[in-house]
Amino acid sequence: MDTRVAVMSIIVEKSDTVTDMNAVLHEYSDFIIGRMGLPYRERGIYIISIAIDAPQNMISSLSGRIGKLPGISVKTAYSRV
Repeated sequence: MDTRVAVMSIIVEKSDTVTDMNAVLHEYSDFIIGRMGLPYRERGIYIISIAIDAPQNMISSLSGRIGKLPGISVKTAYSRV
């Protein structure tokens, strides 16, 4: 199975969707290399970075599912390796 390394940048603007986002991330936990979350209290948002090593279709699926949650924006950058 060919995999790709990617980084997802997630901005959470509605804190009530964090539980749903965490449930989705848990489903892909076998592929997640690491995660870093920063609360930006002055703006009332959360900034989250996810490093992942998974098949292309799985990364796209994860990004799509997270992006459909209300109040969440996600962008993905892929390595060339």
